[in-house]
Amino acid sequence: MTHIVQIVPFIGPGSGVAGVAFNLEQQLIALGATVERYTFDDARQGRPLHWPRAKLLRRFARGWRVVWFSTFGTTRARRFLAERPDAVSICHNDVMAGDVYVNHGVILGSMRARGNPAWLMVRNPFHIYIHLRDRARYRGRTHRAVVVLSRQDVAELRDAYGRVRPRLVEIPNGVDLERFRPPTPDERVEARSALGLGTEERVAVFVGHEFHRKGLRYAIEGLRFAPSVLLLIVGGSDDIIAEANASAQELGVGDRVLFVGPRHDLAPFLAASDVFVLPSAYEANALVVLEALASGLPVVTTRVGYAPEIVVDGDNGYLVDRDARAVGERLEELAGLEEEELAAFGRRARASVEGHSWRATAERYLALAEELLAERAATTERGAPGSAEARAAG
Repeated sequence: MTHIVQIVPFIGPGSGVAGVAFNLEQQLIALGATVERYTFDDARQGRPLHWPRAKLLRRFARGWRVVWFSTFGTTRARRFLAERPDAVSICHNDVMAGDVYVNHGVILGSMRARGNPAWLMVRNPFHIYIHLRDRARYRGRTHRAVVVLSRQDVAELRDAYGRVRPRLVEIPNGVDLERFRPPTPDERVEARSALGLGTEERVAVFVGHEFHRKGLRYAIEGLRFAPSVLLLIVGGSDDIIAEANASAQELGVGDRVLFVGPRHDLAPFLAASDVFVLPSAYEANALVVLEALASGLPVVTTRVGYAPEIVVDGDNGYLVDRDARAVGERLEELAGLEEEELAAFGRRARASVEGHSWRATAERYLALAEELLAERAATTERGAPGSAEARAAG
């Protein structure tokens, strides 16, 4: 039975890194593996962390958590792994330990996509720390393999860090095909009714907390070129929602924008929608794109991360430039389709991710783990007393 340890700051159902690790854990266990967690809370050894209430201090505290888990957390994680010599360890973020590291994003790539990387780094010195830490990670011998989530990741890593020493293995994220599925007519009506919507509106849904990087501005401005579309926005905080709402009012499209704030369960909002839109500047592999496709929604998104590998123009959605007109015109094109034409887009969207279940993804991680175990055993055997290699060395 394969023994796997996942090292991750936080783990739980939902989106982001925590959701990836959670889904992998569930499926690896279902495949017969023994799976353990090593999280920030485990590294803290039961000592609670009291977060400050002030916004600026909370931002500093989040940066401090990254530094602490990368340093003290690394020391403690290595001790934890040393007690489990039979395990293959998979690290998701921060800690400098583990047989496999999963690249959930390149900080320099994200900074470049958002504008002037040098200025953005200076504004937040924690980003400088992360860049230098990961430079040591990718150019050193900390990990035996790095999982990349898309082909674009390979170019991003080499552009940011030069030569990458560990071998690179592409394993895209998965999607929960049972939780995210096309709604029944009754489910669709119920989801829309909960939002005060009828059956006639053409609804495009945007999901994301970082409105600037995710490109909400282009979706809102795009409504000027999509007069038939209502934009449903899931995510954000009070401050950035107020700012985005003010922008929508200034553009004269405020009556076609509906903010619902952050939500844990996205399925009802995808069920209420006709199209998904994400004009993001940078993604490694946006889970929500896969979840939208699985829910039967054509996707309008930019050519970042895994999107160019899964979205086919005119088949299950559209790849667009990060431009309000380009976004809006594609939304209006989809909104103007007859019901059966739009339904056909939805069927193709669902079909495009049928092979991307979390079970299939976990099988690839398990195969990689077993390969690394075999390599470890072979190395141990070659170095054992009496082996040909040991006699030659002697």
